[in-house]
Amino acid sequence: MSFARFAARRAAEMALTLLAASFVVFGAMYLAPGSPASFLLAGRSASPEALAAVKAQYHLDDPFHVRYLNWLGDVLQGDFGRSLTYRTDVSRLLADRLPVTLLLITMALLVVVAVGLLLGRIAAVRGGATDSAILVGTTFAVGTPSFVAAVLLQGLFAVRLGWFPSSGAGEGFTDTVRHLTLPAVALALYLIGMLARVTRSAMLEALDSEHVTVARSRGVPERQVIRRHVFRNSLGTVLTTGGLIVSTLLVCTVLVETAFSIGGIGQLLELSTTTKDFPTVQAICLIIVGLFMTVNLIVDLLLPLVDPRVTLGTRGAAA
Repeated sequence: MSFARFAARRAAEMALTLLAASFVVFGAMYLAPGSPASFLLAGRSASPEALAAVKAQYHLDDPFHVRYLNWLGDVLQGDFGRSLTYRTDVSRLLADRLPVTLLLITMALLVVVAVGLLLGRIAAVRGGATDSAILVGTTFAVGTPSFVAAVLLQGLFAVRLGWFPSSGAGEGFTDTVRHLTLPAVALALYLIGMLARVTRSAMLEALDSEHVTVARSRGVPERQVIRRHVFRNSLGTVLTTGGLIVSTLLVCTVLVETAFSIGGIGQLLELSTTTKDFPTVQAICLIIVGLFMTVNLIVDLLLPLVDPRVTLGTRGAAA
């Protein structure tokens, strides 16, 4: 299968999955206890005329498929509706809050990749006491939930030492990066342990392979063996794990943003869920699904380029 054909097929599959996800996201509103009209009225008693006006405004008397198709048509044009809580367009809310969330995820991802790959490589190459120490450290990291890490980091580095702010997203790029440092570390801690362990296991497996033995027998320098034959052959497994890492970051950012009061889409999702702000919840859930699928698509396209042993459409071969 050619690269262009595979990319087109995966893009089509992604579009169909997004379509199915949009149906689930929209329909979930009507599976919640109570009627949508009662949520829109915030539990207040209303006259039949007021109730009829609310239903007319939000087209609640239309058949379900009509409401869904109208909503989907608006979404395809970038219109996610109007927030019931903030009384403004959801698209504007997302435009204001999405950049800080994307920056937080990017910073956390950089920390995960830099530290996780380094620890995994050191553990696999050096072995012995170094390997054991890294395994203990990564076990602690994997066993520490993001919200627990957030509280610990806040108490030590923000409250006690005063090195970083304890809440908020800051103003300006430099100040924002400073505000997001602790949240990024809290978000990355668990995933550092996971990536380090995956990298270590993949490299240990590669170290036992026949081609590494042949390279050493031919007198190839050990650094070159590690770089070209061991680490490179481990990248397929690491890249596959990277897709899972980004997806986990998208989910865990809700907890971390809430703990640090950052004001990104993670905290917005938590607040909107609490206040039954359906248009905002639907928009954020759809965006998260889209980002999740985009990451998986990128991983599928990059795997054959990173690992020649993997053919297009056979991600499992890299595991």
